[in-house]
Amino acid sequence: MNATTTPLAAEPLPFDDYRHAPDAQLEARIEAVKREMGRSLLILGHHYQQDEVIRFADLRGDSLKLSQLAAADRDCRAIVFCGVHFMAETADILSREDVTVHLPDMTAGCSMADMADLDSVEAAWSDLAEVIDVSDVTPVTYINSTAELKAFCGRHGGIVCTSSNARKVLDWAFARRRRALFFPDQHLGRNTARSMGIPLEEMIVWDPRRDMGGNSTRAIEDSRVILWRGHCSVHQMFKPAHVAQFRERHPGIQILVHPECSMPVVEASDLVGSTEFILKTIAEAPAGSEWAVGTELHLVNRLAKEHPDKKVHFLSPMVCMCSTMYRIDLPHLAWCLENLARGTPVNRVQVPDDVKASARESLRRMLELG
Repeated sequence: MNATTTPLAAEPLPFDDYRHAPDAQLEARIEAVKREMGRSLLILGHHYQQDEVIRFADLRGDSLKLSQLAAADRDCRAIVFCGVHFMAETADILSREDVTVHLPDMTAGCSMADMADLDSVEAAWSDLAEVIDVSDVTPVTYINSTAELKAFCGRHGGIVCTSSNARKVLDWAFARRRRALFFPDQHLGRNTARSMGIPLEEMIVWDPRRDMGGNSTRAIEDSRVILWRGHCSVHQMFKPAHVAQFRERHPGIQILVHPECSMPVVEASDLVGSTEFILKTIAEAPAGSEWAVGTELHLVNRLAKEHPDKKVHFLSPMVCMCSTMYRIDLPHLAWCLENLARGTPVNRVQVPDDVKASARESLRRMLELG
């Protein structure tokens, strides 16, 4: 279990009371808790959630947007985050001290976030210091990372970014220092740096399993962007061949992908942007237009249902859903909510105060960019 998590109860989901209960019964029990707790309870639903869960969310959005909205809420006393672990951590960092944050299933993590841990990043920082002056390196962590890595950035003059503001954040970083260490997603870092005109020759990939990240001294010295060897397991499934197939079979179709996709997919697409950009683009697209969207399956299916006047396709022929997000289901949500109502809270996500202070600093730097 992540060191920045302190669950108040760790008992397993009661199998008979929840796992075997019919969906209709669970839905009624969830609604009953929402009525009982009123505005003291705030349920957050990430866009990648399955429909049967997100229908109960008071707020929908991406991870940072939800945490910001929750922090601005003056009435809630308990947040239940239907997302993954790092999202609940961010909500705890930004929320008031009298608000508790809960994750319905503590096993709902993020494979990308797990690809960069504090020990590995600190070891990389130490290795880099043997070759270059790390006071001239800005650490930039994607929001999809642990609180400990956000705190690392806070301590080293670094910053957090999202897929929406990655370019603005890198502009900020390069205005202050020569280099950026970008983790944990190499694709977002590479695609963003390329859009800024930084050549691939000035980007290196740091593999934490190899000596000096698998790089020569010369390559490190010549680098401007040091990309962590990490990726999103969903977005790496999309291939240039998928784009070509849709263009062949659907003349005039528009290809819209997330910047966590690989560079060849991004280059083959018409539009690239964050989850919020994807939502806005489809919503504002003209009736009758046709789109192939490269992002998480539940979100794409929901877009197709919500915009029947357009043709919205999932870009990959394979199922590409966030499997860890899928662990948040009706049984776990009902269990978490009913324990809150009974005064026996479970699965609290609580970031230690020292980690929270440094992580809040790196988030503050990002939020000040607007």
